[in-house]
Amino acid sequence: MQKCQECGLKIHGRTDKKYCSDQCRTSFHNKLNSDSNNYMRNINNILRKNRRILLKYNPNGKAKIQKIDLLDNGFKFNYFTNEYVTKGGKKYKFCYEQGYLELEGQNIALVRKQEYIK
Repeated sequence: MQKCQECGLKIHGRTDKKYCSDQCRTSFHNKLNSDSNNYMRNINNILRKNRRILLKYNPNGKAKIQKIDLLDNGFKFNYFTNEYVTKGGKKYKFCYEQGYLELEGQNIALVRKQEYIK
């Protein structure tokens, strides 16, 4: 008999089962996918906060705001998930699907990357 990968109890039923219950399966995968340390947890929290701030000021997919508005809400410009460089050399930075482009002066263009949304 096989044992549950989460709690170690004997498994009854199919021979290819790995967990004794849905609760054990969920618990195992939650532990596996949780942030493994404080550093990762803190970075992920910053990225999520940046995304929420961008979404707040860009509910319709395109907007322009002042840099100070983002900073006043705690936005951290050093943290983003990816960059997109246009053919013209403009660098958009994204926090998941929410992006921004620093313009002249203190202006920021906000965009939403449509291909992420399904």
